[in-house]
Amino acid sequence: MSLNPEIVNRAKQLRDIINNYRYHYHVLDESIMSEAAADALKHELTELETKYPKLITPDSPTQRVAGQALNKFAKVTHRKRMISLNDVFNDAEVYKWWDRIFKVGTSQHFGSDFQRADFWVDAKMDGLAMSLQYEDGILARAVTRGDGLTGEDVTQNIKTIESIPLKLQKDAIFSQGYTEIRGEVIINKKEFEKINQNSEVKYANPRNLAAGTIRQLDPKIVASRKLEFHAYDLLRDNHDEVPTNAFAYQKLKKLGFAINHEAHLEKDLSSVLKFAHDFEKARNDLPFNTDGLVIKINQRKWYDDLGVVGKAPRGAVAFKYPAEEAVSVVRDIVISLGRTGAATPVAIFKPVLVAGSTVRHASLHNADEISRLDVRIGDTVIIYKAGDIIPQVQKVLLELRPKKTVPFDFEKALKKQYPELHFKRTGEDVVYRAQNLNSKLILERSVEYYASKTGLDIEGLGGRNVKLLIENGLIKHIADLYLLKKTDLINLERFGELSANNLLSAIENSKYPPLARFITALGIRHVGAQTASDIAQHFQDFIRFAESSEEELLTIDGIGKIGAESIVAWFADEDNDKLWQKLFELGVQPIFTDTSNQKLAGISFVVTGTLATMSRDEAESKIRELGGDFHKIVTKNTTYLVAGANVGKSKLEKATKLGTKILTEPEFLKLTA
Repeated sequence: MSLNPEIVNRAKQLRDIINNYRYHYHVLDESIMSEAAADALKHELTELETKYPKLITPDSPTQRVAGQALNKFAKVTHRKRMISLNDVFNDAEVYKWWDRIFKVGTSQHFGSDFQRADFWVDAKMDGLAMSLQYEDGILARAVTRGDGLTGEDVTQNIKTIESIPLKLQKDAIFSQGYTEIRGEVIINKKEFEKINQNSEVKYANPRNLAAGTIRQLDPKIVASRKLEFHAYDLLRDNHDEVPTNAFAYQKLKKLGFAINHEAHLEKDLSSVLKFAHDFEKARNDLPFNTDGLVIKINQRKWYDDLGVVGKAPRGAVAFKYPAEEAVSVVRDIVISLGRTGAATPVAIFKPVLVAGSTVRHASLHNADEISRLDVRIGDTVIIYKAGDIIPQVQKVLLELRPKKTVPFDFEKALKKQYPELHFKRTGEDVVYRAQNLNSKLILERSVEYYASKTGLDIEGLGGRNVKLLIENGLIKHIADLYLLKKTDLINLERFGELSANNLLSAIENSKYPPLARFITALGIRHVGAQTASDIAQHFQDFIRFAESSEEELLTIDGIGKIGAESIVAWFADEDNDKLWQKLFELGVQPIFTDTSNQKLAGISFVVTGTLATMSRDEAESKIRELGGDFHKIVTKNTTYLVAGANVGKSKLEKATKLGTKILTEPEFLKLTA
């Protein structure tokens, strides 16, 4: 049955005027009608499409409405690699960059013409890089940066962002065929403050919130936060269609994208640097966070021909501003045990904002650095960010030192935190290292534990295979598991086509683990499966856990001071911080499932002896899935002791003495059915 032409035309008119309102509001910073009027038009269009579903088109404004939650994100290979930029921090480094690429440029076929190169300058946004792919002008997919080669399809979430057009503005060239738009997903400062004010959860900075929001499996959560998209690149299969970066920005705006007002052309480096110095203070007035400027060769052919070194293009750099400073009080000094066995002291602060993000801790590097700074628990210190990234202690304000502070005893602290390990400092080495441990052994143990049944239960990653992968240089840290390819495995001893496929499938299936299991798998000292379960139930989100303070950790039952210090020290270690962020970039997404209302919630179990129907690990998993607590020792808080075959006397006797109910295996199975 054909639709009434008047109804079809009315729907088209509504789509056009709503999309035109979006373009004027988000791109041109002007309003052609009130928000209430635009909402009324959207409501009318929704009613028409509900009554006549055939009217729905992919670019309809109604398709921004959040759909059903996903189980996981699909992986997508980028048609062109998404690269990062090298940083420069002063005028001299900018001129060195130009000298390097001038030599390369003039030696290329564009020769002396390269002297005519000019520069495109834009604010460096602190957001999440995103690729938007349009087919014949319609948004087909949105893909995260990922590792630069492969990202994740987050189209359903991206469609909820009003500043992203579902259909490009009509253009003779760019609304035909394949057009890729790259830019940053951001949350502006005011929206970030509003979210933090209205939420029990306090997020550390807008970038983390934006990144965490886009990777939510439920698009309704994404829709509830006012994310924005600012475009900075335009890609076509025919490179001649985008001759300069200046042209790209002009075209991006005409196609319907918001671009930064700060983006402009400079004819020479001295002009670039003058703007950079003027912009240093002006950037604080921007609606979004920025830590610098992007400087690019304007001519796209020259930019492309200069090529890429490592993961960064030769033709562009990020000019970073000097670090901001802040003052805070050292609450504690804990020691982190790194992946090489090195003991690194970490200062724990009262949380303070530095260069746009909340800082809770900073590395003190080694015992000599602590002595040089003479930093003590209770001291007031000046904190800065090296390269706007890594928090550092600059100096102690001795005038504010409390009277009862004492010098930090490094060796005493080591014995307290790691009583089972022996540390030694050899020769001129400034670092204390754990004896009988080395980086290879620690890596083997870490990967084995991550993949074990206690961890993410990755079948096929037992000790022998882990050792084989490490010896062949395929794994240098845990995150490398998610970069393994079939071609890496197929020629190794112990691997054929079937076993390689099975292992890669098991690794892929481990990307969406229960939050508690993921926390366990990281191998944080003093964080076993039960503690991880308590942590997951408390925070319900990994980033919240990563940003937690020692004080908040101590509010969780079962976590004492040593456990809290160990957790804070783990996250303060730069290698660990990079590890979990890299895992997230490669698609690992821990999922929290609330078990507080499950049938075993509040019930504590201990299992002893051999069970006939399942292993002890399987029993533990079953108990936790149903909300129960699992412990290895019978205490007055134990509800049930599950007794299998070949039971030792000690646990039975203790359970009887404490009045703990003893269950047979059939009784346990009935209780957990």
